[in-house]
Amino acid sequence: MIEPHAPAPPGSPPPWSAPGGGPGGPARLPVRPGTGRFLVLAGVFVCAACGLVYELELVALASYLMGDSVTQASVVLSVMVFAMGIGSLAAKRLRGLAAAGFGAVEAMLALVGGCSAMALYAVFAWTGDWGGMWASGPRCLLVAFSLATGLLIGAEVPLLMELIQRVRRQDAGGAVADLSAADYVGALVGGLAFPFLLLPFLGQLTGALLTGAVNAVVGGALVLGLFRRDLTRRARWLLLLANGLVLAILASAAVLVDDFERAARQAMYGTDVRVALRTGVQEVVLAGGTHGRPLALFLDGRLRVSGHDELRHHEALVHPAMTGPHARVLILGGGDGLAAREVLRHPGVDRVDIVELDAEVVRLARTDPGLSALNRHAYGDPRVHVTIQDAFGRLREAPPAAYDVVVSDLPDPGITASTKLYSQEFYGLARRVLAPGGRLVVHAGPVAAGPRVYWTVDATLRAAGFRTAPYAMGGRRAPTERSRAPRDRGFILAARTDPRLRLAPDGPRPRILTDASLAAAARAARETRIAGLPASTLPHPRY
Repeated sequence: MIEPHAPAPPGSPPPWSAPGGGPGGPARLPVRPGTGRFLVLAGVFVCAACGLVYELELVALASYLMGDSVTQASVVLSVMVFAMGIGSLAAKRLRGLAAAGFGAVEAMLALVGGCSAMALYAVFAWTGDWGGMWASGPRCLLVAFSLATGLLIGAEVPLLMELIQRVRRQDAGGAVADLSAADYVGALVGGLAFPFLLLPFLGQLTGALLTGAVNAVVGGALVLGLFRRDLTRRARWLLLLANGLVLAILASAAVLVDDFERAARQAMYGTDVRVALRTGVQEVVLAGGTHGRPLALFLDGRLRVSGHDELRHHEALVHPAMTGPHARVLILGGGDGLAAREVLRHPGVDRVDIVELDAEVVRLARTDPGLSALNRHAYGDPRVHVTIQDAFGRLREAPPAAYDVVVSDLPDPGITASTKLYSQEFYGLARRVLAPGGRLVVHAGPVAAGPRVYWTVDATLRAAGFRTAPYAMGGRRAPTERSRAPRDRGFILAARTDPRLRLAPDGPRPRILTDASLAAAARAARETRIAGLPASTLPHPRY
């Protein structure tokens, strides 16, 4: 609990003025007090930068592995800030041993923060398909690391306040201002270094390990170099050995990080991984697709295309929307070229515009032998035109009544980054670019596993001025899929007037989809209906 402090009697010396350089007296420094104060503030700067990198790394990795970045950020930030308060209170007991305490805290923080990404990734990769209590393993570990990191970061400030006061006497307000300034500037540098330097050039795992190493070196050097006379001989050796052990662990992990990533990737995606790369948008993993093996395309750890049943998905997505005029078609997402493949089967198609955010996905769809064979080299057709752009921005720029059909083949609405692409504003833009009699078809995520999300998409389309025809198709589970959730796909056909859910009588015959299966899909969707849901908007997302 917070301890009350009685005011000191008039004329009594301040606590840091005790003679002899003891725990309460001025430190015996190997440098001038001004230089010592500067070095302490420089240490605060570096430690603050490292602390924010740990925080951002946990948020980023948790969002990538578990989705819903808003929830993951809220959990990490709230738990960490709470733990910082507890750590700050707990550190009051170490004020008499401020130098040794700070050195121990920094060594533990370097180890915990540096290894947190690898530990979280390992639990997700190797226990993600165990089910039962292990299904919550990554989330529990995320909370544990947030708690431990917050406790250690919170303990830094009281110890640093004690150390800087022992370097040179200063009023408490001035000391707090100096520490806060160094802390906030360090946080700025760490916050900018993570997305612009560490993540793109080193990746999440190596970036966290390097941050931990910097944290250990700076913390150890500050205590062993500047305040070594405050430590007993035994304390100096223990601190030196602890920091050496932490650096050895971090260095060993950094050497083995590539092997670790390959093993974890194989645990998640199987042994048939052919392509694994991180683009400026997402992680792309491509497995199988050659020598008769089914292809699997993963984006940010989520199965996006499965050779086992992609035909079922793309026939259901495209063919009902192609009933009617379809000379000009816009595909939002669908950089894999599979929706375009089905569109191009229809006679009378003059132009297909594909809007994809990730250029690397398009490059793979063009050049990878497995994926290009699966999309039947759709990108080689002169009618296909590609724009690398955000779908929302593309709709804002498109002229009115520019397309007969709009196919929305975007990631599920439950993913935070996709929420705006399932908003009332987005569908209002899609309605504007549709010609009279035009149709919009939306991939709206699984129905059985997420009926509320699915029917929120339907309510949002209706709020944007569309009439809708919902339908849900079942599917087969691929061996590469880890989830045991029902594998179905929900779609919604929308138009200004009531759309007819049927196949074009003069169009190509799908290999799986029939009018009877479409009617059954409409009945299956109706059975899950949730009425009265509000529409999702940009300022008030509902997914």
